[in-house]
Amino acid sequence: MTQSVQPGDRVIVKVVVAGGFGVGKTTAIGAISDIAPLRTEEVLTQQSAATDSLHGVEYKTTTTVAFDFGRVGWDVPDPIELYLFGTPGQPRFWDFWRDLAEGAFGAVVLADTRRIDSSFHAADFFEQLGMPFIIAINRFPGTAPRTLAEIREAFDVDEHVPLMFCDARNAESVASVLLALVQHAVQTRSMNSTRLDA
Repeated sequence: MTQSVQPGDRVIVKVVVAGGFGVGKTTAIGAISDIAPLRTEEVLTQQSAATDSLHGVEYKTTTTVAFDFGRVGWDVPDPIELYLFGTPGQPRFWDFWRDLAEGAFGAVVLADTRRIDSSFHAADFFEQLGMPFIIAINRFPGTAPRTLAEIREAFDVDEHVPLMFCDARNAESVASVLLALVQHAVQTRSMNSTRLDA
């Protein structure tokens, strides 16, 4: 039985944050979370060198091996609580993404212009699931600038998929991304509902 939501009730929404290895998923969730985030990071070892390429992220010393979890609550205009699940980025963990995406309201695909192709799989994954998603480009210092038009062409996504720049270290920037996702997901579901009723 589905319980109806009354005005003023706090709505709990599951959001997936996905993307390539080292794009800033753990950082983004840590920046915005109201609670101490759950992290499943392990130190990178020589044994993983054959499977986890550090090309473009040579500074990285740890990696997520299960998922990250954070929680953020807003009152805009009604109370909403976002449960944030960050995926591991390495291809060997991609099979786990479907479990993390189960029941999610929408997804953020986080990308890095240094290795933008590392997040293509995430966009394809959510597109195939039919789940609303947005693409947020984490601006790393010293990277060559790219326009949103260039990034959209690289991802080959429809015009209705929102793209935006962000700083995964900054809570306000991450909040803007999450708010954009919620608005996009609500609009997408409303449009789909209208089509079904037609």
